[in-house]
Amino acid sequence: MNPLTESQIRSSFVNCSRREAAQVTLPDLPALTPEAWDRLDYLGWVDRKAPLRAYVVLTVDDALVGIALRAPDDPGSRRRAVCAWCEDVTATDDVSLYVARRAGAAGRKGDTIGTLVCTRFECSRNVRRRPTLIEAGQDPAGVVRRRIEGLRERSLRFAREVLREV
Repeated sequence: MNPLTESQIRSSFVNCSRREAAQVTLPDLPALTPEAWDRLDYLGWVDRKAPLRAYVVLTVDDALVGIALRAPDDPGSRRRAVCAWCEDVTATDDVSLYVARRAGAAGRKGDTIGTLVCTRFECSRNVRRRPTLIEAGQDPAGVVRRRIEGLRERSLRFAREVLREV
């Protein structure tokens, strides 16, 4: 992922108002090194001021798409599950249901879509972890490459679903 600026992030949100986008608590962007950006397939973070709010920004057809998400009201409602984006079978303890309003008129009517995602949006790290011998077989680099491609495809599918007119 290319490094993003505050204005790029704020202007990318598709499922909230401009006022809401202006009030988003951003992650610590200066702390992200060029190497960190290179290892991100999307930028995702939990709002440190409102922990039930989260955000993701990813590229869809060469355009930045920011999505505001909500977590369930009960933080204790997390269960062991597999993240729908990274599908990591080893990191199943910290997966949450996140819900996003759809973009446009559908979202203004209250239509939403949900997904199970790593609570702290660590999917990019999870897909890059060293494969176990059973997973890797003769091609460990191929396993990691396929994981990264799968993460990108599944997160992109979710973003397109948020954008889709119902």
